[in-house]
Amino acid sequence: MSATRYRRFLKLCEEWPKDETKKGRDLGTFLRQRVASAFREGENTQISDPEKCDQMYESLARINGNVYRQRFPRVRDTSFTGVTVEECRLLLSGSMQQMDEEKKGLWKTLMQRFSSKSPEDVPEKPTEK
Repeated sequence: MSATRYRRFLKLCEEWPKDETKKGRDLGTFLRQRVASAFREGENTQISDPEKCDQMYESLARINGNVYRQRFPRVRDTSFTGVTVEECRLLLSGSMQQMDEEKKGLWKTLMQRFSSKSPEDVPEKPTEK
């Protein structure tokens, strides 16, 4: 019976999409690693709690099959902030981390616009040890 469970998890791992923009943070990659560690002996792995294993598989299969997205459709593809799906993907992809220098420039610009003093005029706080 564990051979059947192992094959079901392998099929789920094959179907689960892999997001290349999230290096090291992708749910599909994490799932593949967990399945590999849980089934170290492959089809011969002895499962201590088969009911929990089946429940976990069914939950992951429902997420992968978009059951909840179809059951509870969204009116709009934005959040309460008004950010679109593409903007969220861009923010979460990690490419925003590469734009640190541009962010610092934007931060200084915003501080100059909304502050009575410019960031250069404000003395830096000494670090406490």
